[in-house]
Amino acid sequence: MDPAQIPLRDLHLPETVSNWPPAPGWWFVIGVLLLGLAYLLRHWFRRHARGAVRRYAMRQLNALQAAYQQHRDAIRFGAEASELLRRTMLAYAPREDVAGLTGEAWLAWLDRDLAQPLFVTGAGRALLDLPYRNPQSEIPAAEVERLMVALRHRIATPVGGQR
Repeated sequence: MDPAQIPLRDLHLPETVSNWPPAPGWWFVIGVLLLGLAYLLRHWFRRHARGAVRRYAMRQLNALQAAYQQHRDAIRFGAEASELLRRTMLAYAPREDVAGLTGEAWLAWLDRDLAQPLFVTGAGRALLDLPYRNPQSEIPAAEVERLMVALRHRIATPVGGQR
């Protein structure tokens, strides 16, 4: 028989195995990964939202510091810093705990989560009298700088164990 006349065909390979749809075990793995990702995103958004007050307060404090360095008005700085600190602490803690505090009680509350007292016995004590000093009196710039450091530390430290 003539080899050119033999009806031969090329080899046909079977179709490749499809990757879709995945096996049930892969659906389970995908579901667990999506749940884990959703949990992590939720945790990150909550943490980011809690830090928003702190970031805003730090930006405001930086603006107050820049205004003080430009005008050198320590009395105005003291009043605005006191107001900023009060608003920030009201955002951190319940209104009933913070709103009515004045004088020594306010300073003691500000020191409650700090490693060392900055307000009762430290530079933060200037919050009590700085806004009410005589505008003609000489207020040392070092005193205002130490107050800024205390304010920055208080705003950066979480209240009541919050993170």
